Amino acid sequence: MAARGSCPGCGSTALVEDAHYAQQQLVCAACGCVLSEGLLTTTYAEEEHLREVAYSQSTGQKEQLSRCLQRGIRRVQDLCKVLQLPTVFEETAVSYFQRALQHPSFHLVSLEKKELLGGCCIFVTCRQHNWPLTMGTICSLLYVKQELFASVYLSLQKELGLSVPALSLGDLVKTHLNSFRLFQHAANVPAPFVEDKEKMVARTMQIVELASETWLVTGRHPVPIVTAAAFLSWQSLQPAARLTCTFARFCKLAGVDLPPPAHLRLKELLEILLRMASQLAWLRVFNMDKKTVVKHIGDLLQHRIFLLKNAFCLEDEEEQRAVTPGEGSPGSPPAAGGAAQEEGCPSEGKRQHEGGPRPLLPPCLINPRKRLRTAAPSASDSAITGDEPISDSEIEQYLRGPEEIRAFRKAKAWP
Repeated sequence: MAARGSCPGCGSTALVEDAHYAQQQLVCAACGCVLSEGLLTTTYAEEEHLREVAYSQSTGQKEQLSRCLQRGIRRVQDLCKVLQLPTVFEETAVSYFQRALQHPSFHLVSLEKKELLGGCCIFVTCRQHNWPLTMGTICSLLYVKQELFASVYLSLQKELGLSVPALSLGDLVKTHLNSFRLFQHAANVPAPFVEDKEKMVARTMQIVELASETWLVTGRHPVPIVTAAAFLSWQSLQPAARLTCTFARFCKLAGVDLPPPAHLRLKELLEILLRMASQLAWLRVFNMDKKTVVKHIGDLLQHRIFLLKNAFCLEDEEEQRAVTPGEGSPGSPPAAGGAAQEEGCPSEGKRQHEGGPRPLLPPCLINPRKRLRTAAPSASDSAITGDEPISDSEIEQYLRGPEEIRAFRKAKAWP
């Protein structure tokens, strides 16, 4: 199609409009000089609606990432490199970070919380891939308090609907012990205090499993329990040279913090070990205390299941003793009248002698610290007539002998 005018290069008037790559151009047919360029369509939004845009707007400037998003992505990538995470972890964390910044809930948050979003995205990614990363590690890299990090993490998990599996105790033990400085010789660590990493991790795992079986883990923060278990395992591997080392000095040499509840968790673990040691025949001749019991942790862990059954009243023993009340447990003295004492029954708790088996209950029930405030009883509730029904759990408190227990259970089984 011919156009008016002449070519400034050769003076020819043979000018044509050429649609080159969907772009209208005015070209001289004689010398090929391009006199003018038309409009471009280079953005996805404009091409979808077949609209033309100017050249100054065709470079995608409006689609470039914001400066805050670019800085956040670089920070996420740097943290992944510091933690030596695989490439797929980095890509997943970056995608979570982009989704978080686009969510309306995070538009008006402070700059500090926006910077924490990158660490939270890495934390979520590691948990989803079963990569052992603790909150304390990521907070130390970001120089932030765990309370603030936890609040941002919970908000991210809620708003994006992320499924984050919990970290198992085994993974937590390995991760926490990796930061200890007792596995290689150093100037501030005496030679007898250096320990083999695999041996210490294996024994710490056994002590943590023992704590889990005795209600010491339920509802508790896991780090103080792992720290106390690591201290006991470290002492038990070479007790002659390490029994004099205190818990605080151990944490200082290991280069880890000493959580405030760790002393209580250590005391509870030692009480469990002492009760287990009282059931071993070759340890009864010794006057065991919290210091000497550490020497025999290896033997106690080796016979853990047997000692727990003998040291505590477990459910299966209660049923066995209730079915056969005439037969006492091995080693238990016969009761008056030829009947064995029902040590496994809850009603016999007051008559248990010192060192005998007790119910395996959570520490909060054995030593309650706070009493729940109950509402003041009303006039109708305070009027007791004596005809109130007795629940099955309460009636066991009124049973006194094995014959009554057997009769009660027989009556419950009657249709």
